[in-house]
Amino acid sequence: MENFVLILLCIALGYGINRLKIFSKDAATTLNQFVIYISLPAMILLQIPKLSFSMDMMIPIIIAWSVMAITAVITLYISKLLEFSKEITGCLMLVTILTNSSFLGIPILNAYMGEEALPYVLVYDQLGTFIALATYGTFIASYYSSKSEVSFKIIVYKVLTFPPFLSLVVALFLMATEIKFDETITKVLSSLGSTIVPVALVAVGLQLQLKLPREEIKPFAVSLSIKLILAPLIAFLICMAFSWDNKVAIISIMEAGMAPMITAGAIASMAGLTPRLSSAIVGYGILISFLTTGVLFKLLT
Repeated sequence: MENFVLILLCIALGYGINRLKIFSKDAATTLNQFVIYISLPAMILLQIPKLSFSMDMMIPIIIAWSVMAITAVITLYISKLLEFSKEITGCLMLVTILTNSSFLGIPILNAYMGEEALPYVLVYDQLGTFIALATYGTFIASYYSSKSEVSFKIIVYKVLTFPPFLSLVVALFLMATEIKFDETITKVLSSLGSTIVPVALVAVGLQLQLKLPREEIKPFAVSLSIKLILAPLIAFLICMAFSWDNKVAIISIMEAGMAPMITAGAIASMAGLTPRLSSAIVGYGILISFLTTGVLFKLLT
């Protein structure tokens, strides 16, 4: 329950601060940069080395990557069909594809299915969403934020020098070699990583607009329709195709239907990919997902 309260409180605080003009105009950008360069790398270094591979946990990984791949193709197609701008397309390719599989996934699935669901939630998040964020997310932000033609060499350079990606490489090395951090480093990383949610959510609130310009309503509706309705439907159909009808399948479908990832919105905002629209999709997506995930769970059980 406290996680839901924290989500709503941080968004409300950010929105209130913006309305009262307490922070500077570029405060949201500064907060997003803090998340990308400090909070997220710390969380990756802390969480990834804790995982160990198991064949029993392949379902969440398959669902995560399949849903992201299919929704990316659909989002790109619809964006071209509706002639969205490059900035709006880049925004949608981030916030529509990457799901809030940890901070929302953990409390929601813990509430619905108990603590036994959490290992599968972490697999979906760490070996699915997190890796996609560091690779796919970096590529999309680099490509769509450029004002000129971007060469393959430039994109590769940006990917390889992006802090979350560098953290992922180090974390995978630590996992493979089974090297453990000492207690002091673990506590420091935990403290830094725990800032990602409140800082990013306040940034979302700072940029949240209750009224969107008319030209942004269509991409807003497209994004949340794909993320909250189509994505879990795709996950369900994949499970049906492979005859996966156990608890792990339900968890994976629920994860696919979570709200857009907060950090994806932060990356979109920092890259200049329609910050107002990206924040609206993330902020409203979180609020609406409380209802849609409840309906989804009722349909699956």
